[in-house]
Amino acid sequence: MNRLQLARCIDHTVLKPEAGEREIRAVIAEALEYGFAAVCVNSGWIKLVRRLLDGAGKNGSNHAAAACGVVGFPFGAAETTVKVFEAQMCVNSGADEIDMVIWLPALMLGDFDRARKDVEEVVKAAKGVCGKTIVKVILETAILNESQIAMGCQAAGEGGADFVKTSTGFHPAGGASVQAVRWLKQYSGSLRVKASGGIRDLATAQAMLAAGADRLGCSASVAIINSLPH
Repeated sequence: MNRLQLARCIDHTVLKPEAGEREIRAVIAEALEYGFAAVCVNSGWIKLVRRLLDGAGKNGSNHAAAACGVVGFPFGAAETTVKVFEAQMCVNSGADEIDMVIWLPALMLGDFDRARKDVEEVVKAAKGVCGKTIVKVILETAILNESQIAMGCQAAGEGGADFVKTSTGFHPAGGASVQAVRWLKQYSGSLRVKASGGIRDLATAQAMLAAGADRLGCSASVAIINSLPH
């Protein structure tokens, strides 16, 4: 895999709450320079991301990055109606992709209907604004066992999502693991898999891709790419 091929697997991410406009602009510039798949930010920054990406396209940028906004982040603990509103706002503001955090107690307690409905309503809201919107469902796999992960994958699939995703990167239990990615791949059916949380070097990125990840969420994206030879 060459540098551009790897870059096209990465959502270049800045989600820390104290990130300001300078950091958002820097991440966008890096995404355009390296050819990352998406710029992933908190929902309040989507309008800026959309404006700058569109401006770069008009100026002849060779690589189009998607604008990705997180919903229900980082806990997934808001009512589904709140997530629905945030998803609609993100897409109306220019998001191409949504990364939502599922209602975690549903997975922990085996409440499949609640988990599916949480996903379904957000997907319906996002795709209702724009049918091409990609929705990724964050399961927070570090706190789940295999059967809970399998249920999360089923809920995401039946809810109409496009991806299942390991982690927010903010939970004390940890982020992505190779085993979690393997389980997501095993149980996700036709859904794609995104690994995120703690992917800070090339070896970890390559391990996640080898385990079945289609996309990676990273804040150390530039360092990872620069570890590959030209």
